[in-house]
Amino acid sequence: MSDYDISKLRAPVLGQLLLMQNVLCNLPDEQSIFRFVCRGLADLPGVAEAYHSTTANHTADATLIQFSLQAGASNWGDLVVKVSDRAAFSPYEDYLRNFIFMVAVILQERQQRRLNEDHNAQLEQRVQDRTRQLTSEIAERRQLEEELRKNRNMLAHVLDSVPQAVFWKNLRGEYVGCNQVFARGAGVDHPDRIIGKTDFDLPWPRAEAEAYREDDRIVIALGRPKRHIIEPLQGIDGARRWIDTTKVPLTDETGLVYGVLGVYEDITERREAEAERERLQGQLTQAQKMESVGRLAGGVAHDFNNMLQAIMGYASLALTDEPGSDSYRENLEEIQKAAQRSAELTHQLLAFARKQTVSPKVLDLNDTVASMLKMLQRLIGENIQLSWEPGPSLWPVWVDPVQIDQLLANLTVNARDAINGSGKIIIETQNHTLEASNDPLPPEVTVGDYVVLTVRDTGCGMDLETQKHLFEPFFTTKPVGQGTGLGLATVYGIVKQNHGFIGVQSECGRGSTFTINLPRCQIAAPDVAKAAEDMAIHGTETILLVEDEKIILRLARRLLEQHGYTVLAAHLPEEALEIAAQFPGPIHLLITDVVMPGLNGRELQPRVAALKPGLRCLYISGYTADVIAKQGVLEDGVQFLPKPFSISEFTQKVRQVLDGPAPVSGGATN
Repeated sequence: MSDYDISKLRAPVLGQLLLMQNVLCNLPDEQSIFRFVCRGLADLPGVAEAYHSTTANHTADATLIQFSLQAGASNWGDLVVKVSDRAAFSPYEDYLRNFIFMVAVILQERQQRRLNEDHNAQLEQRVQDRTRQLTSEIAERRQLEEELRKNRNMLAHVLDSVPQAVFWKNLRGEYVGCNQVFARGAGVDHPDRIIGKTDFDLPWPRAEAEAYREDDRIVIALGRPKRHIIEPLQGIDGARRWIDTTKVPLTDETGLVYGVLGVYEDITERREAEAERERLQGQLTQAQKMESVGRLAGGVAHDFNNMLQAIMGYASLALTDEPGSDSYRENLEEIQKAAQRSAELTHQLLAFARKQTVSPKVLDLNDTVASMLKMLQRLIGENIQLSWEPGPSLWPVWVDPVQIDQLLANLTVNARDAINGSGKIIIETQNHTLEASNDPLPPEVTVGDYVVLTVRDTGCGMDLETQKHLFEPFFTTKPVGQGTGLGLATVYGIVKQNHGFIGVQSECGRGSTFTINLPRCQIAAPDVAKAAEDMAIHGTETILLVEDEKIILRLARRLLEQHGYTVLAAHLPEEALEIAAQFPGPIHLLITDVVMPGLNGRELQPRVAALKPGLRCLYISGYTADVIAKQGVLEDGVQFLPKPFSISEFTQKVRQVLDGPAPVSGGATN
């Protein structure tokens, strides 16, 4: 606070303060407190000149107790006047009121000016701050734009460096971008020139463009990639190429699909190389087949020549012997044995080629193996012990019993040949459940229940190199002419045909173990099988016999007629149809070969059945050519007897078909 005592200002100083305006103009800053103190009114600036008189001054001074003016930051002006006589002081009130009003006006103007100055300063500061902020933001944005430009250039450089064609489209099928490889393939000189185009705007056939667009729609609709689409692509030069395309959906942060990204690779040269490699592989395979056929010819020709020699020799002896004599019968028996061995060799060849038609049944392997033990013992000889260890409560399997006979015969003969002198062969069966494990299974093996047939021997064993080729056709370790190499290959073919798998464990000097796994059948095996020899084999029915091989036709006719049947024999299918149409009575059974000139047996059966309702059918053939079998397995209801067959097998099968279920009306099987 500043105090000014006017009574002390005399002489020159008082002369400078005579004018009230000078006092008002020199008031202190409004931020400070100004206090004006007078001892009397005569001391006020301008009073002496304007209002002063001796009487008045005296009166005023006499009545004035206190006179002060206070102004500052907290107020504009407070005038405090204390007098003893109000009436005596009243002449000075207007002057004092004007004085304080002018002080207030000046202070208000000064305060407003200062407020304006402060406001302008604040505005200027805000402008400066905003300018600095904008400058920083502009610099930062320029830096981001530069980094974005560099990233785009780097991405474009990376995409252009990729040897595959890369492209991406929006939901309308319009191209949004691509790399140089794709641009060149589409016939444009820069990727930017493809933006906004569709597949129909590019130099591709419309059918191909529609296929490309359909793939896009599938990827967008499903929201997942479509990989390795092998498709053609026509270049700008008109040449057709092959490409491997992968397309994936483009999604935003919410998972919404907004486009498609695609990558394709030209695989034309690779396909051509693969085709050439396949052609060369085919040539190599054919050469290996020809070599295998040559190896097969040595073994098979040797065996067949031996059988033919036996047949021809014993037939010649029989012709010179007296019919009915013991030597005559022995010669015929030897001929029959040689023929049976030839038939077995044929079965081996067909089983190896997986062309032998099988008739699977529900079997208990324990019963099947037990019925073969005597025959197997004769096969291996008396110096080798045959041990049979059946597993308890064995699950049933769905297999042709003839194939089980072949499996056991081939494995036991193979074991016999591996034993030098005396030894032992063990046959075992057991149930086994194969479960999923951490160790990967071979592709052909699936988890599930299996019946395991194991054949172990105490022979010489095998090294690893031999085991690698063990199941290859025509591979044999026996001397030339003593083996065809079909034994274990036949076993392998039978196991595969029945959806099983086979394994072998062996070491040199420690014997071998062959393990065959056959899938469990959910149908229980019959408890009691009807003995074939107890079946009645005679009959009086009428049979239509069709066989294009005349010697077989005559033989079958004689066999059937000897067993009481009425036989209508036909050499060709057309002849059979004519006989069926003209025969007045019923025909109960059609026995027909499968592969014949003109109509085959499967085509002949429904045409005869149309003439003779209720007709049953039995097919006989040495090779089905998949006419009545799919992948070597008979279709449901089809009755088949493979050649060659014995008299008892033939007559029993005929009786079985005649006594079996009647055919379904309009059916074409049994």
